[in-house]
Amino acid sequence: MATAKFSPESPYSKDLPLHPSDFKKLSFDIFAPKELYVGKTPLMKKVGLVLFGTGRQGNVHLENIIGNPRVDLKYIVEEDVSKWEKVKEKWSLRDDTVFIKADQADMALSDQDIHACLVVTPMKTHQKLILQSLNAGKHVFCEKPMAETTEGVRLCYETAKSVGKTLFCAFNRRFDSSFRDAYDRVRAGEIGQVQQIQLLSRDSPLPPIAYLKTSGGLFHDCSIHDIDIMTWILGEFPTEVWVNANAMFPEIKEIGDVDNVVINFKFPSGTLGVINNCRYAAYGHDQRMEAYGRDGLLSMGNDRPNRNTVAKWNGALTTPILQTTPSRYPDAYRAELSHFLDIVQGFDKPVVTGEMTAGVQKICDACRESSKTGKKVTLSWENSEIPEDYVKV
Repeated sequence: MATAKFSPESPYSKDLPLHPSDFKKLSFDIFAPKELYVGKTPLMKKVGLVLFGTGRQGNVHLENIIGNPRVDLKYIVEEDVSKWEKVKEKWSLRDDTVFIKADQADMALSDQDIHACLVVTPMKTHQKLILQSLNAGKHVFCEKPMAETTEGVRLCYETAKSVGKTLFCAFNRRFDSSFRDAYDRVRAGEIGQVQQIQLLSRDSPLPPIAYLKTSGGLFHDCSIHDIDIMTWILGEFPTEVWVNANAMFPEIKEIGDVDNVVINFKFPSGTLGVINNCRYAAYGHDQRMEAYGRDGLLSMGNDRPNRNTVAKWNGALTTPILQTTPSRYPDAYRAELSHFLDIVQGFDKPVVTGEMTAGVQKICDACRESSKTGKKVTLSWENSEIPEDYVKV
């Protein structure tokens, strides 16, 4: 055979590496601990936890909490008593997991076996619960947005610093393998200087109006994820924001929100950014990205439940893209919880900082302003507002 000369040795004679892109392989090898843990002792063997909220997102986190051997879920704070037995039965919770209402939260926060709190409640309650938990000496994991204002976000982080506890904003997409790979490749210079970057997020399923009324609005509920990803990958905050937005659905217009948005950004380096957001895509949860650089193009497509194709005389049929946020990002949700536990146990530092969270909130505020006025908004940044490894303006 003409190609025999290219394989002179048996593969068993070599130490054959696995490609590092397979981030899942470590989970199934109990004899290969994460490098992060080697030579270190955790501050506590199990993290005593309080979960605030058991809505849709609360149950996403609850599934991961139960499946993580490092967590001891001691309390669930849920205002709707009718949910207690349903949640307990669905997740086969232990009898010593205590359900309480919000006005009983001090019972949980005064428990010395509690190390951390997960806040997954309606947006308007976030700041109060964050401050209450921090002042009780607990680490806090909170869904975005952390507060209704940028000043409120900063107050939360200032409080965390003053009490010596961690406050972590759950920007889950940072822990998605595709976005992480995009970050690594762009920051390594694989496509050269980025000239244009586009992110697209179109929701599925259609969110209930009751949820939208308490969500904080499209910019702070939906666009905030794309703004975080864009600024994180580029390592800089924009200086100009210009938004075109409207409400295509009368029910959303009635509550004073928008559902159809195009956001334009200009960054100090000259990079131009565009974000497209819609509240509903009939074909599934549409999440794509493209970064165009001097030396190449990076594209990120949608995920599907399987990769099968049926071909017939009149064309080919593939499975639709994943339909919901939880189905699109299950690994990311697990990874962000694991990262938070690493922080609490003393293994790691937060990859999402206060400057990042407050900066993204400030940009969301500018988007809302531009949407209302129809004009470009100019943003100025003090060095103290810009994360350590981001470009200073």
